[in-house]
Amino acid sequence: MSLKGRWIKIQSYKHDGSLHRFWKRNFVLVDDQEWLIVASKKTRVVESNGRIWYTKEPAISFFSKTRWFNTIAMLKTDGISYYTNIASPTLIDRDVAKYIDYDLDVKRLADRTLKVLDHNEFQRHISSLEYAQDLVEIIFQQAKAAQVLMATNEFPFDEEVVMKYYNLFLAENFRK
Repeated sequence: MSLKGRWIKIQSYKHDGSLHRFWKRNFVLVDDQEWLIVASKKTRVVESNGRIWYTKEPAISFFSKTRWFNTIAMLKTDGISYYTNIASPTLIDRDVAKYIDYDLDVKRLADRTLKVLDHNEFQRHISSLEYAQDLVEIIFQQAKAAQVLMATNEFPFDEEVVMKYYNLFLAENFRK
C-alpha cells in the first residue's frame, strides 16, 4: 500500500542497530518501488541522546529504496543545498521509513561547492561498529557516485525537480 498523501516518521539507525535520529513529521509525495520522496517544514528531530531540535527551512527528501544513499534538499534563502547521507537503502515499516546511516556524508552548497563530511567518524566506526570490507567499499563507491550526480545536476540533484515537489507539497497541504 502506498503512503502517498500521508504523514510519516523517519528513523535513522547506526550499524549496531541503535537509534541515531528520528524525524517526527514528513509528508509523502512519492512512494514507488525505487523512491520515497517526502516534504517537511519545521519538523521535530530527536537525537539519540534525547536532544530535540526543529529543522529551519523547508526540505524535500529523497530516500532510495535501491541505492545506498538518501538526500535532503534544503530550500534556503540563498538557494538549494543538498545533504546526502551514505546509508542503506530505505525500508518502509508501516508508517515509518528506516535506514542505517553509515556516517559518510556529501554536501552541495547553493553555490555548487561539494564537501565530503564526517570522514573521521566513518573511519572510527569501521573498527568500533565492525564494518565489513565489502560494506566499506560500497560506502566509498556510493559517496563517489553521489558526488558525480551532484556535479552533473542529475536526479535527485535537480533544482527544477526539487521545486516541483515543493510546490506539490504546498498545494497538497493548502487543500487540507
